Amino acid sequence: MVSAIGAVLLAATLGGGTLYMDYTGHFESTDDAFIAARQFALAPKVSGYITAVPVTDNQHTAAGDVIARIDDRDYRVALAQAEAQVAAAQASIQNVDAQLDVQQAQISANQAQVDQAQAALTFAQQQATRYQHLEQTGYGTVQNSEQYTSQLHQQQASLLSAQATLNLAQRQVESLKAQRKSAVANLAQAEAQRDQAELNLSYTTVTAAQPGRVVNLSAAVGQFAQAGTNLTMFVPDQTWVTANFKEIQLDQMRPGEKVTLKIDAYPGRTINGHVESVQPGSGTAFSLLPAQNATGNYVKIVQRVPVKIVMDNPPTDVALGPGMSVVPTVRINPAPSLLERLEKLNFGRL
Repeated sequence: MVSAIGAVLLAATLGGGTLYMDYTGHFESTDDAFIAARQFALAPKVSGYITAVPVTDNQHTAAGDVIARIDDRDYRVALAQAEAQVAAAQASIQNVDAQLDVQQAQISANQAQVDQAQAALTFAQQQATRYQHLEQTGYGTVQNSEQYTSQLHQQQASLLSAQATLNLAQRQVESLKAQRKSAVANLAQAEAQRDQAELNLSYTTVTAAQPGRVVNLSAAVGQFAQAGTNLTMFVPDQTWVTANFKEIQLDQMRPGEKVTLKIDAYPGRTINGHVESVQPGSGTAFSLLPAQNATGNYVKIVQRVPVKIVMDNPPTDVALGPGMSVVPTVRINPAPSLLERLEKLNFGRL
């Protein structure tokens, strides 16, 4: 009787050991795993008194939802002043353009005077030449010759004066063009200041950039918020699992392998996922103060390597946040295990 019981126990032990060894050849699991997310702080880009906080702790928000509002009256005044500066700069450009139009008309008039003086000079040259010839041949008087010579000199002076006036008008155009360039630069500066004022006004509304949850809310109505001061922590909906497997468990672990996840907070639920990546190094190697093993008292220990696991269909009816404990089981061998085959066989018989 005793020998029979011993045989049964031995068979059970061998069978259990066989099932365990076969199971470990198909799966790898660890309880050193946690939910992770890229949580970050929300802070305003401008300072001011908070006038509204339409959210509360742990509230879920969609992208674009308002987290807090800052008194925007000062920023509206600044925007109005900037817009006035833009209008003044535009008016300055229009004024210079009007002066340029007037100056172009003046240049045309001065050019006409130059042409007229040139024609009068040509006629005076002809007359002076004619009467000088008559005087020399005895058919004209000295008085007439001197009179037309004097008129020639007057027309030469008139032409020089008209040309000087034209040159002055042309130089005035160059001066106006330089003034216009300066006015255009002033307009660009005023527009930049207006754009910055518009941005500052928009910054008085702090919004969620993506779906997620508000955590550790510290903002309150009436509080003076400095630019860059944290108002709340924000946890995006996009979460994953960081599982710290022993390095001896990674031999057959590859990205894309299926994973079943059990979350300690929800023990009756199983979530499917897959391995996205394996960190190229142990967790301690990327710590702030990595271990230095070049000493005489080194003791070899098994290192743990973070593995990123992504949930295929994250639950939406429960909250998943950073730090929650998870037990992942990675299927490293797609073939059915002995236990799975036995379970399938028994289920088929039922």
